[in-house]
Amino acid sequence: MNRIIGILFAIIVLVSCNSQKVYSDFDISYSKSGGYAPVYENMLIKGNNVHYSFEGQGKKIKKDFKISNEDLKKLDQVLSQNNFRRIQEDHKKLYDNVSTAINVKKGPNEGSKTDASMIFPNYQTNWNNILEAFQEIINTNVKKQ
Repeated sequence: MNRIIGILFAIIVLVSCNSQKVYSDFDISYSKSGGYAPVYENMLIKGNNVHYSFEGQGKKIKKDFKISNEDLKKLDQVLSQNNFRRIQEDHKKLYDNVSTAINVKKGPNEGSKTDASMIFPNYQTNWNNILEAFQEIINTNVKKQ
């Protein structure tokens, strides 16, 4: 009996650990969260596979889809053209603010940036162009309910 319980426990642990893998195994991530009425939006890209989730405003959306190599190339080009790695984050304290974080784990634009404490004004246009590229992927592939 104890052996069966041990096996079941091991299976539960393995399954629960595997369910978190999608949130740690990615090439590029885009996440938006926070605010007075909290919103959580995540888009994780691994190769051509995309995992998207949104929760807030009374909505809950989860969708997996594929994007083309052209879309990936375009996203990488936008990151490069807007000097993603050189964007500087401010260090002001902001509360109840919706913040966006972008994390690139491979390629020439490898790095992590967030506007949680704002972006310096001379980089704001670059940041907005990058956010627009991610939003375009979301708008094209996810129909908001």
